[in-house]
Parts: sequence; C-alpha cells; structure tokens
Amino acid sequence: MRFIFGLTGIVAGVLIIWKTFPLVETFGRITWAERHLVGGLGGTYFLYKAIGIILVFLSAMYWFGILDTLLSPFAHLFGGIAGR
Repeated sequence: MRFIFGLTGIVAGVLIIWKTFPLVETFGRITWAERHLVGGLGGTYFLYKAIGIILVFLSAMYWFGILDTLLSPFAHLFGGIAGR
C-alpha cells in the first residue's frame, strides 16, 4: 500500500506543480496568498507550487518509510500503534 499511496501522492504533487496556471484559472486567486506572498513570489501561483513540492516530499518520505521514522517520537501523543 505504501507504493500505491506514495506514487499517487508524487504524481498528484507533480501535476499540481505542472498545471498551476489551469488550477488558478479554475479555482481563482487566493486572497490570503495574494496579500502575504507577494514581492516577486507570485502569490497564489507560489502557494500552489509550494503545496505541490511539499506533497511530493511527504509522499516520497512515506513511500520509503522515512516519515514513520521521523514521526515515531510523537506516536505516544496520539495513542501509538498497537502491536508494535
């Protein structure tokens, strides 16, 4: 299942990065991003690209098990995983 979810997340992230302009045309500009992420960054376009990059990295980390290693110290906060 890691393979399927990881690959799906990577593909979704790449599509978000690649098709930023159609996403902005479809969903419109985000007011918060236009107000706070200006100054050469592009506002809404930058936000969509940042979300795509973060999704790619998190999906790759999940796929290879790195995300579990990084989050394991916090497992006791959420009840942990029974049987491990």
